[in-house]
Amino acid sequence: MSGFSAQWLELREPYDLRARNAAVLDAVLDRLAGQPSVALVDLACGTGSTLRALSPRIGARQTWRLVDNDPTLLARVSPSSGPGIHVTAVQVDLHRDLEAAFDTAADLITTSALLDLVSRDWLNRLAIAAAARRWPVYAALTYDGRAELAPADPTDRRIISAVNRHQRTDKGFGPALGPSAAQTAIEAFERVGYTVSHGLADWEFAPTDREIQTEVLSGWADAAREIGDPTPREIAHWLERRRGLIAAGRSTLRVGHVDLLARPSGM
Repeated sequence: MSGFSAQWLELREPYDLRARNAAVLDAVLDRLAGQPSVALVDLACGTGSTLRALSPRIGARQTWRLVDNDPTLLARVSPSSGPGIHVTAVQVDLHRDLEAAFDTAADLITTSALLDLVSRDWLNRLAIAAAARRWPVYAALTYDGRAELAPADPTDRRIISAVNRHQRTDKGFGPALGPSAAQTAIEAFERVGYTVSHGLADWEFAPTDREIQTEVLSGWADAAREIGDPTPREIAHWLERRRGLIAAGRSTLRVGHVDLLARPSGM
């Protein structure tokens, strides 16, 4: 799986938290309500952002199994996130050994910003493994290909198109689903008898959000260079113009994501 730096994960975390779809999150909390203790498995946990987002809102004793393949990120996971919360960090190659992540009891599987990086085959494996155990799955912040920049630039659409093509390249799980991941996930879980709730969870960056806008657009420029369209010169000029707007406090950016909760029918 393609790696992400701890610095990038730290930068995006408050925006991820703000973007989470409130209705889907309420459905997750309702699913866990009334239980004296709950067990959760978080796939591709990074440094534990999903733990930090959910644990304060779950009114029960909690056991978290945080799974990732990057030992440097796992080393940043805190073994304690508050009274009544027990955390175990486990290194697992989710591409090769997904089922090993499920070698425990669980009331909920969680993941964030993962499904757009995986292949159709891997996503089907996830749905089948969860259904075999009748575990609900909460997948947040799946990129869906939408992006809106203001003020608009004539090259924006070509850059976004290149980014969406790049999103479909192999990220360590086979050819990635990219912008089609959310819809593919909904269909995959429905095929195994799940009911799926979903809603938009867009990043929204204001003119004052300069650092993350710069990081996102620089990443888009790198992706477009790898795709080879637009030309390197066009990409460089586009990025220079957009950075100028950011520096002037004139740039806003919305990036489309989807949250979903898949539950076995009858739950």
